[in-house]
Amino acid sequence: MNTHLTELYASAAIVIGAGLSVLSAVAPLPDGGGARDRNLLRVTAAAWARRPRVTPVLLVAVALSALLQYAVPGYADAIQRTPGTLSDGQWWRLITALFDQSSGAMQITVNLAALLGAGAVAEWALGPARWLLVFLGSGVAANVVSVESWSRHGGGCSVAICGLVAAVAVTVLLRGGSPALPAAARRRSMVLAALVPAAGVFLCVIHNNHGMGLVAGAVLAVPLVLSARPGSLRLGLG
Repeated sequence: MNTHLTELYASAAIVIGAGLSVLSAVAPLPDGGGARDRNLLRVTAAAWARRPRVTPVLLVAVALSALLQYAVPGYADAIQRTPGTLSDGQWWRLITALFDQSSGAMQITVNLAALLGAGAVAEWALGPARWLLVFLGSGVAANVVSVESWSRHGGGCSVAICGLVAAVAVTVLLRGGSPALPAAARRRSMVLAALVPAAGVFLCVIHNNHGMGLVAGAVLAVPLVLSARPGSLRLGLG
């Protein structure tokens, strides 16, 4: 394995590992729950019990688009990002490319699972309006750098999901962690939260578009968190 792939996989492991830990820390468990109680299935169920609004809509939209990729000839080519997307005035591909899972069944499965879990927890923490802004803003930013040089052909919503994870991480950092956790666990979650945008910066250095999704989500989160009304951001309180 070459150095570039080693760096890429190491960064991905940091984002996934730290991101899952941060999302678990802010999930709305009714009884607070200790660190051992915050497994992936339980925090996902707790987030969906809060009846998210935008996550299920996007989940269905991505799933339907994935079906159309296989059922309608030419559909994927019509919505994915392509070289010349911006110079040809086809700016809308920066958005529609989020619904084209160009790497096939594995990408579809992973992204739907990520939306199911990370999407629901992020909506609990950020609220539906901020969620949608971060999702679209991160996705478009990643697609802009992609069509310019980083990954000029294809699509996928993983870059936007990365933005959501980074936004939650920045929320944790700016708000001092989740009040539902003991002090030691809060400090640990903040350390892990700092790793998420840091990994995004490194991924940008090696020209991976997921890095731009992470950085964009982190940047967008700063004004959203600082301007949020008291109580509109929820970090782990059931």
